[in-house]
Formats: sequence, structure tokens, C-alpha cells
Amino acid sequence: MQVAEIELYEILKEKVGEKEAKTLVEYIEAKIEKKLAEKQDILATKIDLANMKAEIIKWMFIFWVGQIGALIAILQIFFK
Repeated sequence: MQVAEIELYEILKEKVGEKEAKTLVEYIEAKIEKKLAEKQDILATKIDLANMKAEIIKWMFIFWVGQIGALIAILQIFFK
């Protein structure tokens, strides 16, 4: 148990009894773990962010090359 769980256990033990307090704390802990597992798929990790950054840089480079190519083509047409 973590510090917060121990404190909750101690408070509940005085109010509802030792067995019920332990059961309630374990139930709350299980619910938190379940919610965390559900949310973990949604959370972005550092690897996800690094991959996203690499993708953005790649597409920016492709865009810049396309813009330079279009500018060169327009200038060639203009100066002929």
C-alpha cells in the first residue's frame, strides 16, 4: 500500500472496522488500476511524440521541396 492508501485505511478502520476498511481500500485500488489501464492506450508516450515529430519534419521537407520546384518553374516561365 502507498501512503495515501494507508491513511485512507486508517481513517476507514476507525469508522467501519478493519476488515471492511481493507476491503474498501482494495476495491478502490482495483478501480484505479482498471481506469489507468483503460487510459494508458490513449496517453501519448515519448516514443509516440518522437515519431510524430519525425513525420512532421519529413512532410515539411517534402512541402519545401515542392515549393522550391514550383518557384523555379514559375521563374523559368517568367524569364523565357
